Amino acid sequence: MKNLSKLLTESYNSLGGINIHDKKNLPSRESVSLLLEHVKDILFPGYLYHNFNENKDFFDTLSERLTQIKRLLEEQIYLSLIWKKNESNEEIDEVVVKIQSEKIANAFLNNLPTCRSLLKHDINATFSGDPAALSFSEVIMAYPGFHATLVYRLAHFLYQFNVPLIPRLMAEIIHSETGIDIHPGAKIGTHFCIDHGTGLVIGETTEIGNHVKIYQGVTLGALSIKNRDTKGKRHPTVENNVTIYARTTILGGRTKIGENSIIGGNLWIVRSIPQNSRVFIEAQSNYVIKEL
Repeated sequence: MKNLSKLLTESYNSLGGINIHDKKNLPSRESVSLLLEHVKDILFPGYLYHNFNENKDFFDTLSERLTQIKRLLEEQIYLSLIWKKNESNEEIDEVVVKIQSEKIANAFLNNLPTCRSLLKHDINATFSGDPAALSFSEVIMAYPGFHATLVYRLAHFLYQFNVPLIPRLMAEIIHSETGIDIHPGAKIGTHFCIDHGTGLVIGETTEIGNHVKIYQGVTLGALSIKNRDTKGKRHPTVENNVTIYARTTILGGRTKIGENSIIGGNLWIVRSIPQNSRVFIEAQSNYVIKEL
């Protein structure tokens, strides 16, 4: 074991990827996961993780939960901002960073009522768009597409404040749970519906309008680029009232899917589609059915 420890230590020194100097110098995936649980409880009390104490006043319990979220969120934002400054070799004023962390956490919490309103529209869109959905409660409790959308909306808010690491951690936590990969930088409008959703990928600079429905296996991605530092729009734009069926791939920052369009399944699209279009593959052959 000593020889193996020596070899691993040499690899740490040569390859990096070790973080044992300070247990408090990075945000924690475990803490971010717990944060998401607490926020989901606040957004939809009694539906998901923790029951509110029936023996205690609801508003007292709610205030306690909000205080827990604020404390945990401030700590994780603080650690992520400190990490970013260390990575950039910037001078660190811990007091300034703590004030900044508190402001972002307060803005996040104050946005929760607005977030609930957006999510209610997403629930309505999912319920209306899926005849298998029997109730709003079923959508909230059991639909992976809705949960992926919920976490995206939380992560996107922090992304807009340039909080490092935490939005991506949120996205990857829900990705591992649902199989749905939405970058927190994407811009997604209201009444968003993900049907099934497994294998769905939505890239960082994707823009999605209102009343859009997307099925499983769809990729809204980027064309391959040579320069890693390339900025600007790399992913498609999907306008209002568009439906995209399963396993279709749409690539490129200049690619736009016009509003009121229906995009069929199993397509590869790298150019813009006009408004009010129906895009599908024409049948090349007929099925042959024989009796056994």
